[in-house]
Amino acid sequence: MLIFRLDAMADHKTSHDAADHDAQAYVRGTMMIEEQRQTWDLFMGLTKWGSLAVSALLLLLTLWFMPNGSLVTGLIGAGVLSVAGYFFLKSPKANH
Repeated sequence: MLIFRLDAMADHKTSHDAADHDAQAYVRGTMMIEEQRQTWDLFMGLTKWGSLAVSALLLLLTLWFMPNGSLVTGLIGAGVLSVAGYFFLKSPKANH
């Protein structure tokens, strides 16, 4: 016959001691997050400018390959979108 001891299951030690100590030692606003901030800024920049590049390319191809479209029309449309997008998406100057 097999007998389980419930008290033996409750006696196990947890390995959370180091994590609990770190959680108690953390003070909000004291951690250096410069690398995370740089990564986020890079991600946002690539997303912003990559979206502009994809939309300009899509406009170029659409205007070029539509019925009665031409390469010149596509280049003009993509150029106008790129210039307008640059001025709308550029970051404002930081005031130090």
